[in-house]
Amino acid sequence: MALNILKLCVGAESIEDLEHWQQQHAAVWPAGRAAHVTRMWPKREAELLDGGSLYWVIKGIILCRQRLLGFEERVGGDGITRCALIMDREIIRTEPAPRRAFQGWRYIESQDAPADLAAARAGDDSIPLDLARALAEIGLR
Repeated sequence: MALNILKLCVGAESIEDLEHWQQQHAAVWPAGRAAHVTRMWPKREAELLDGGSLYWVIKGIILCRQRLLGFEERVGGDGITRCALIMDREIIRTEPAPRRAFQGWRYIESQDAPADLAAARAGDDSIPLDLARALAEIGLR
């Protein structure tokens, strides 16, 4: 079982917002990759790189994930060293799963992570986010 990271996607209203943001920044990343910079370096790096993903929480619901490919040191303009989570550019939609707000990121075991949407349902965004949240909260994803 892979270990994963759970992270709030601050500022995004939808998966499309995340995709758009990543498209805007693609020129500064290696081809086929995306990066997200965070303060802390994961202590369980080897477990995360053994098939783990970054699961994105958008507006209180886990909606998608991106496969983790590596970690890189980044030094900000303030001189502080941070960790860049390097991910595959493919955004994989998941079954909606509610999640309360938290700071930073959390580990999430694969058995506790939401399942990927079937390929036939990958573009199934016709349900408004509030309805998806309500359905997920009562277990009807």
